[in-house]
Amino acid sequence: MVVGAFPIAKLLYLGVRQLSKPIANRIKAGARRSEFFKNYICLPPAQIYHWIEMRTKMRIMGFRGATIKPLNEELAAELGAELLGEGIIFIIGTGCMVLEYSRQAANSRHKEEEQNETIISLQTQIAELAMTTETLDARLREMNRQLVSLPLPNKK
Repeated sequence: MVVGAFPIAKLLYLGVRQLSKPIANRIKAGARRSEFFKNYICLPPAQIYHWIEMRTKMRIMGFRGATIKPLNEELAAELGAELLGEGIIFIIGTGCMVLEYSRQAANSRHKEEEQNETIISLQTQIAELAMTTETLDARLREMNRQLVSLPLPNKK
């Protein structure tokens, strides 16, 4: 049985994703409690999201020009906190994927450099062997020339 390389990067990615959920939940809880977070971070995206969602649903159902009431502050804060949490998980996941991609690209680049070095080394060895072959060929021709120039022994 051949044991391949353990995919440690994938395991780390899953670990980061699992850790990001509680972090996102804590940030969401903090956003619900903090007035600044609630008013400036959670409410505007939640209202925009609600407006876009309701507008899309109304158009799909064929209602045009209907006015959309904004969410009350409590529901908007809850939706905004959920959006914030999902955004954090998305950002962490995206960061992990970017890091994994850069790691894979670096490994690929390293492997390609090693292959190029091996090819250059082999080309150098082939050139040296060609020179050696030419030298031996010249010596062999010289030996043949000397052999041909020797007088033949007399047969008596």
